[in-house]
Amino acid sequence: MEIDSTDRKILSILMKDAKKPYTEIAKEIHVSGGTVHVRMRKMESMGIVQGSHLSIDYTKLGYDVSAFLGIYLEQSSLYDEVAQALQAIPEVVGAHYTTGNYGIFAKVICRDTNHLRDVLHDKIQRIAGIQRTETFISLDESINRPIDIVQEGDQSGLE
Repeated sequence: MEIDSTDRKILSILMKDAKKPYTEIAKEIHVSGGTVHVRMRKMESMGIVQGSHLSIDYTKLGYDVSAFLGIYLEQSSLYDEVAQALQAIPEVVGAHYTTGNYGIFAKVICRDTNHLRDVLHDKIQRIAGIQRTETFISLDESINRPIDIVQEGDQSGLE
């Protein structure tokens, strides 16, 4: 199975507003609501669409610190074990196996700097295989958007 420009248009719209009804999407790209539904099921079965997520402003829930951790591994072969241990820490909301200085680049969200310190000292830095970490506190997130997956010249039906 392959995806075409109609699939990309559907995905593009939903990536900007996952709550948009299929009927509205259908009107916007000039297809039937059933077509949108069938296309979404196809893309789910292909593994392209993997659930949906809420975008949360964590600061309004009392989580005021977003930080990124550069994690140095004792050996790159320990990645799977360290990633599994990081998975068990609720404050770790993302982790990437990377090239460059760090073996892993992770994102953590904490209530405040004391909470961050506790997470680093009591949880992350105690994981076997982590040599050391480098922490970068985010002061502001200026861009958080999906990538534009609609091909140039394929914008018809997307206003």
